Amino acid sequence: MTDIAFHVNLADPEGYACRLLRKASASGAQVVVVGDPAQLRALDQALWTFSPADFVAHAVAGATPAPVLARTPVVLAPEAAAAPHRQVLVNLGEEVPAGFDGFDRLIELVGNDPAALDSARRRWKHYQGSGHAPRKIDQKDVAA
Repeated sequence: MTDIAFHVNLADPEGYACRLLRKASASGAQVVVVGDPAQLRALDQALWTFSPADFVAHAVAGATPAPVLARTPVVLAPEAAAAPHRQVLVNLGEEVPAGFDGFDRLIELVGNDPAALDSARRRWKHYQGSGHAPRKIDQKDVAA
């Protein structure tokens, strides 16, 4: 069963995603990030610029040849089925990602604005209703 964790109260979800992906990539994890096209474009740009000393190898599904995509540790995709990896799925979007249960782990990134919190509550209930036991990791007291 997929391990589901909600990282909540993120003041800067995009910056948090960059740091999370840097850490995951350094550990050898294969990660798929899903979200709406605007979120994925912004994350793609942020991964190139967030730290002058670090590079997080990543590719965009649909814009990268399949053999390269398969060897890239971080794949940005509009939907999970468009990516070759099934280890970790990171959701930036407001909907339950289709096919999430085909991954070992799902990490939901949730900002601290009311709309983000409302959609996160709906996803939490969906996961619980499908037999999963999501965990909450609150970032409000964690230093950046």
